[in-house]
Amino acid sequence: MRIPDPLGASILGLPLWLVVAIGAAALFGAFQAYYWIGHRLGEALYRSRMGRKIGQQRIARVEGIVRRWGALAVYGCFWIPGLRHTLPWVAGALRVDYRWYLVASALGCLTWVPVTTFGLYSLIWTWVRLVAASPVLAVGLLGVLAAAAAAFLAWRRRRNMTTAS
Repeated sequence: MRIPDPLGASILGLPLWLVVAIGAAALFGAFQAYYWIGHRLGEALYRSRMGRKIGQQRIARVEGIVRRWGALAVYGCFWIPGLRHTLPWVAGALRVDYRWYLVASALGCLTWVPVTTFGLYSLIWTWVRLVAASPVLAVGLLGVLAAAAAAFLAWRRRRNMTTAS
């Protein structure tokens, strides 16, 4: 089985580079919407359903990150799951300078989207190649990964329970 060339690859008939460009533009638009929603609603956003779901302690931690790091936190949040869609509206509520926010979110979109798209694409095709070469090894590897993920989640849950007590 031949792995396709990433530059000649396509998803749903679209070239991979176009998928990356559309993804970056869509994420950039979402980040701008998050900022302006946070800017418009301000403190009321914390009392919203989303704010209650996230929790006041987590929001306070995100506020501390934004106050300390500013626009650099906006760029960094792309690389931390969970923070990616929380920090932008907190930045808006805290009135982070929009010019810096705009630059940081544009740089984040231009780096995070290609890395994750090409990375996932490579991972998927590596998996397909492994399945074609040795289905038994592929299933075994999947089992090991599932067990590692379960162990990590159990460890994290225990750690959170002890710190909350």
